[in-house]
Amino acid sequence: MHLDVVDLRNFYGSALGGLVRRSIRAKLVEMWPRVAGDRLLGLGYATPFLRPFLGKAERVIGFMPARQGVVNWPSEGPSATALVEETMLPLADSSIDRMILVHALEMADDPDEVLREAWRVLAPGGRLIAVVPNRIGLWARLETTPFGHGRPFSQGQLDGLLKDTLFSPIDWRGALHMLPSSRPTALRLSRPLEAFGLKVWPGFAGVLVVEATKQLYQGIPQRVGNKVRLAPVFRPALARGGGGRD
Repeated sequence: MHLDVVDLRNFYGSALGGLVRRSIRAKLVEMWPRVAGDRLLGLGYATPFLRPFLGKAERVIGFMPARQGVVNWPSEGPSATALVEETMLPLADSSIDRMILVHALEMADDPDEVLREAWRVLAPGGRLIAVVPNRIGLWARLETTPFGHGRPFSQGQLDGLLKDTLFSPIDWRGALHMLPSSRPTALRLSRPLEAFGLKVWPGFAGVLVVEATKQLYQGIPQRVGNKVRLAPVFRPALARGGGGRD
Protein backbone atom coordinates (compact mmCIF):
# COMPACT_ATOMS: atom_id res chain seq x y z
CA MET A 1 0.00 0.00 0.00
CA HIS A 2 1.06 3.59 -0.61
CA LEU A 3 -0.10 6.72 1.14
CA ASP A 4 -1.49 9.44 -1.10
CA VAL A 5 1.05 12.05 -2.12
CA VAL A 6 -1.22 14.84 -0.86
CA ASP A 7 -1.18 13.36 2.65
CA LEU A 8 2.61 13.08 2.54
CA ARG A 9 2.98 16.64 1.25
CA ASN A 10 0.67 17.98 3.95
CA PHE A 11 2.51 16.12 6.70
CA TYR A 12 5.89 17.53 5.70
CA GLY A 13 4.32 20.98 5.48
CA SER A 14 3.24 20.75 9.14
CA ALA A 15 5.22 21.72 12.23
CA LEU A 16 5.85 18.09 13.16
CA GLY A 17 6.78 17.25 9.57
CA GLY A 18 9.32 20.06 9.61
CA LEU A 19 10.99 18.57 12.69
CA VAL A 20 11.06 15.15 11.03
CA ARG A 21 12.57 16.63 7.90
CA ARG A 22 15.36 18.37 9.79
CA SER A 23 16.15 15.34 11.96
CA ILE A 24 16.47 12.91 9.06
CA ARG A 25 18.23 15.43 6.81
CA ALA A 26 20.90 15.85 9.48
CA LYS A 27 21.58 12.10 9.45
CA LEU A 28 21.82 12.00 5.66
CA VAL A 29 24.26 14.90 5.51
CA GLU A 30 26.39 13.28 8.24
CA MET A 31 26.52 10.05 6.24
CA TRP A 32 27.08 11.68 2.84
CA PRO A 33 29.00 14.92 3.39
CA ARG A 34 30.50 14.85 -0.13
CA VAL A 35 28.43 14.09 -3.23
CA ALA A 36 30.22 16.21 -5.84
CA GLY A 37 29.99 14.65 -9.29
CA ASP A 38 27.45 12.02 -8.20
CA ARG A 39 24.06 11.30 -9.74
CA LEU A 40 21.60 11.01 -6.85
CA LEU A 41 18.10 9.50 -6.98
CA GLY A 42 15.42 9.71 -4.31
CA LEU A 43 12.75 6.99 -4.41
CA GLY A 44 9.41 6.91 -2.60
CA TYR A 45 8.70 10.29 -1.06
CA ALA A 46 12.29 11.41 -0.60
CA THR A 47 12.11 15.00 -1.84
CA PRO A 48 11.88 16.57 1.67
CA PHE A 49 15.39 15.20 2.25
CA LEU A 50 17.09 15.95 -1.08
CA ARG A 51 17.54 19.72 -0.89
CA PRO A 52 20.92 19.62 0.95
CA PHE A 53 22.35 17.83 -2.11
CA LEU A 54 21.06 20.29 -4.73
CA GLY A 55 23.92 22.23 -6.26
CA LYS A 56 26.43 19.73 -4.85
CA ALA A 57 25.64 16.49 -6.67
CA GLU A 58 25.90 16.42 -10.46
CA ARG A 59 22.18 15.64 -10.67
CA VAL A 60 19.39 15.14 -8.13
CA ILE A 61 16.07 13.57 -9.17
CA GLY A 62 13.06 12.18 -7.33
CA PHE A 63 11.00 9.20 -8.47
CA MET A 64 7.59 8.63 -6.87
CA PRO A 65 5.51 5.42 -7.14
CA ALA A 66 2.55 5.44 -9.51
CA ARG A 67 0.12 4.40 -6.78
CA GLN A 68 1.30 7.23 -4.54
CA GLY A 69 1.23 10.15 -6.96
CA VAL A 70 3.80 12.85 -7.62
CA VAL A 71 4.40 16.51 -6.79
CA ASN A 72 6.64 19.03 -8.48
CA TRP A 73 10.03 19.50 -6.84
CA PRO A 74 11.99 21.67 -6.27
CA SER A 75 9.69 24.66 -5.84
CA GLU A 76 11.98 26.76 -8.02
CA GLY A 77 13.25 25.90 -11.50
CA PRO A 78 12.37 22.89 -13.65
CA SER A 79 10.73 19.92 -11.96
CA ALA A 80 13.10 17.07 -11.07
CA THR A 81 10.41 14.54 -10.16
CA ALA A 82 8.62 11.81 -12.12
CA LEU A 83 5.92 9.21 -11.60
CA VAL A 84 7.24 5.65 -12.05
CA GLU A 85 6.71 1.98 -11.32
CA GLU A 86 9.23 1.45 -8.52
CA THR A 87 10.20 -2.05 -9.68
CA MET A 88 10.76 -0.93 -13.30
CA LEU A 89 12.65 2.34 -13.16
CA PRO A 90 13.11 4.19 -16.48
CA LEU A 91 16.90 4.25 -16.09
CA ALA A 92 19.77 2.41 -17.71
CA ASP A 93 21.79 -0.16 -15.79
CA SER A 94 24.48 1.33 -13.54
CA SER A 95 23.34 4.90 -14.25
CA ILE A 96 23.01 6.20 -10.65
CA ASP A 97 25.72 6.69 -8.03
CA ARG A 98 23.58 7.12 -4.91
CA MET A 99 19.99 6.43 -3.89
CA ILE A 100 17.88 7.55 -0.94
CA LEU A 101 14.74 5.53 -0.18
CA VAL A 102 12.13 7.10 2.11
CA HIS A 103 8.51 5.89 2.40
CA ALA A 104 9.53 3.28 -0.15
CA LEU A 105 10.37 -0.13 1.31
CA GLU A 106 7.70 -0.16 4.02
CA MET A 107 5.03 0.83 1.48
CA ALA A 108 6.08 -1.58 -1.29
CA ASP A 109 4.13 -4.75 -2.04
CA ASP A 110 7.49 -6.44 -2.67
CA PRO A 111 10.43 -4.62 -1.04
CA ASP A 112 12.74 -7.34 -2.34
CA GLU A 113 11.90 -6.33 -5.93
CA VAL A 114 12.37 -2.65 -5.14
CA LEU A 115 15.88 -3.32 -3.87
CA ARG A 116 16.73 -5.54 -6.83
CA GLU A 117 15.75 -2.71 -9.13
CA ALA A 118 17.85 -0.32 -7.05
CA TRP A 119 20.76 -2.74 -7.48
CA ARG A 120 20.29 -2.69 -11.25
CA VAL A 121 20.41 1.10 -11.65
CA LEU A 122 23.23 1.70 -9.16
CA ALA A 123 26.73 1.95 -10.58
CA PRO A 124 29.50 -0.38 -9.37
CA GLY A 125 30.40 0.82 -5.90
CA GLY A 126 27.10 2.70 -5.70
CA ARG A 127 25.51 3.36 -2.33
CA LEU A 128 22.00 3.67 -1.00
CA ILE A 129 20.46 4.93 2.21
CA ALA A 130 17.14 3.46 3.30
CA VAL A 131 14.97 5.15 5.92
CA VAL A 132 12.30 2.82 7.35
CA PRO A 133 10.04 2.72 10.42
CA ASN A 134 11.68 0.92 13.34
CA ARG A 135 9.53 -2.04 14.39
CA ILE A 136 10.25 -1.50 18.08
CA GLY A 137 9.95 2.29 17.97
CA LEU A 138 6.93 4.37 18.96
CA TRP A 139 6.48 5.94 15.52
CA ALA A 140 5.61 2.61 13.88
CA ARG A 141 2.83 2.01 16.43
CA LEU A 142 0.78 5.16 15.81
CA GLU A 143 -0.93 6.08 12.55
CA THR A 144 -0.68 9.81 13.24
CA THR A 145 2.32 10.11 10.89
CA PRO A 146 3.32 8.40 7.61
CA PHE A 147 5.76 6.20 9.55
CA GLY A 148 2.82 4.44 11.22
CA HIS A 149 1.69 2.97 7.90
CA GLY A 150 3.03 0.06 5.89
CA ARG A 151 5.48 -2.59 7.07
CA PRO A 152 8.00 -1.62 9.79
CA PHE A 153 11.35 -3.39 10.03
CA SER A 154 13.65 -4.51 12.80
CA GLN A 155 17.35 -4.01 12.19
CA GLY A 156 17.76 -7.75 11.69
CA GLN A 157 14.95 -7.89 9.13
CA LEU A 158 16.33 -4.97 7.15
CA ASP A 159 19.87 -6.35 7.34
CA GLY A 160 18.65 -9.68 5.92
CA LEU A 161 16.64 -8.00 3.17
CA LEU A 162 19.63 -5.95 2.04
CA LYS A 163 21.98 -8.92 2.03
CA ASP A 164 19.46 -11.06 0.12
CA THR A 165 19.37 -8.41 -2.62
CA LEU A 166 23.17 -8.09 -2.88
CA PHE A 167 23.77 -5.06 -0.68
CA SER A 168 26.27 -4.82 2.17
CA PRO A 169 25.10 -2.65 5.11
CA ILE A 170 27.98 -0.47 6.29
CA ASP A 171 26.43 2.12 8.63
CA TRP A 172 23.40 2.10 10.91
CA ARG A 173 21.84 5.19 12.48
CA GLY A 174 18.58 6.07 14.18
CA ALA A 175 16.41 9.19 14.14
CA LEU A 176 13.12 10.45 15.60
CA HIS A 177 13.41 9.98 19.34
CA MET A 178 10.87 12.78 19.76
CA LEU A 179 7.18 12.03 20.26
CA PRO A 180 5.04 11.50 17.12
CA SER A 181 2.62 14.21 18.25
CA SER A 182 1.67 17.65 16.95
CA ARG A 183 0.64 18.92 20.38
CA PRO A 184 2.45 22.14 21.33
CA THR A 185 4.07 20.59 24.41
CA ALA A 186 5.43 17.66 22.39
CA LEU A 187 6.79 20.02 19.74
CA ARG A 188 8.53 22.16 22.36
CA LEU A 189 10.15 19.07 23.89
CA SER A 190 11.25 17.60 20.56
CA ARG A 191 14.84 18.85 20.65
CA PRO A 192 15.72 17.71 24.20
CA LEU A 193 13.92 14.41 23.66
CA GLU A 194 15.85 13.81 20.45
CA ALA A 195 19.18 14.44 22.17
CA PHE A 196 18.23 12.41 25.25
CA GLY A 197 16.90 9.47 23.25
CA LEU A 198 19.98 9.32 21.06
CA LYS A 199 22.16 8.87 24.16
CA VAL A 200 19.91 6.78 26.41
CA TRP A 201 17.79 4.56 24.13
CA PRO A 202 19.23 4.67 20.59
CA GLY A 203 17.65 1.31 19.72
CA PHE A 204 14.15 2.77 20.13
CA ALA A 205 14.50 5.43 17.44
CA GLY A 206 11.40 6.03 15.35
CA VAL A 207 13.21 5.19 12.12
CA LEU A 208 16.22 3.15 11.10
CA VAL A 209 18.66 4.83 8.71
CA VAL A 210 21.01 2.39 7.00
CA GLU A 211 23.69 2.92 4.37
CA ALA A 212 24.59 -0.02 2.12
CA THR A 213 26.89 -0.62 -0.83
CA LYS A 214 26.21 -2.59 -3.98
CA GLN A 215 27.85 -6.02 -4.11
CA LEU A 216 29.20 -7.14 -7.47
CA TYR A 217 30.23 -10.76 -7.13
CA GLN A 218 26.97 -12.54 -8.04
CA GLY A 219 25.76 -10.73 -11.14
CA ILE A 220 22.47 -8.98 -11.77
CA PRO A 221 19.57 -10.37 -9.72
CA GLN A 222 16.78 -11.84 -11.84
CA ARG A 223 13.10 -11.08 -11.37
CA VAL A 224 10.86 -14.00 -10.49
CA GLY A 225 7.53 -14.50 -12.23
CA ASN A 226 5.70 -12.34 -14.71
CA LYS A 227 5.26 -8.71 -13.79
CA VAL A 228 2.78 -6.32 -15.35
CA ARG A 229 4.73 -3.48 -16.94
CA LEU A 230 3.45 0.01 -16.23
CA ALA A 231 4.73 2.78 -18.48
CA PRO A 232 6.39 5.63 -16.53
CA VAL A 233 4.47 8.90 -16.58
CA PHE A 234 6.60 12.02 -16.45
CA ARG A 235 3.83 14.63 -16.20
CA PRO A 236 3.48 15.81 -12.56
CA ALA A 237 0.08 15.01 -11.08
CA LEU A 238 -0.09 18.15 -8.95
CA ALA A 239 0.54 21.75 -9.86
CA ARG A 240 3.54 23.64 -8.57
CA GLY A 241 3.12 25.61 -5.40
CA GLY A 242 0.79 23.16 -3.68
CA GLY A 243 1.59 24.44 -0.20
CA GLY A 244 4.06 21.76 0.92
CA ARG A 245 7.64 22.40 1.95
CA ASP A 246 10.84 20.95 0.59
